[in-house]
Amino acid sequence: MFQLRIYTLRSSEALERYAAVHWASHLPTFQKFGITTHGVWTEEGGDANRLIALIRYPATADPEQLTRQVMASPEFAADMAGFDIDDIVDVQSALMNPTSFSPIQ
Repeated sequence: MFQLRIYTLRSSEALERYAAVHWASHLPTFQKFGITTHGVWTEEGGDANRLIALIRYPATADPEQLTRQVMASPEFAADMAGFDIDDIVDVQSALMNPTSFSPIQ
């Protein structure tokens, strides 16, 4: 199961810091929990200040339960250390299954 996550940050500075420091730190943390990161992007143009990530959960995982586990971990707390969580003003997500012809399975 894949998940597309879209984070809206309060400012371009918060987006830069969140992307380069904190989200980058999530990669090994997610890997420890069996979550694969397929890509992380920042939105081009406009004033949206958005980070978009595509991740994949292990086949047998419950995405909600695994997300709660990750967020409660000391590794995740260390990833987010020094970041003001109030700088994240919105998070949207969509769980997705690949079609049979999708290049990413």
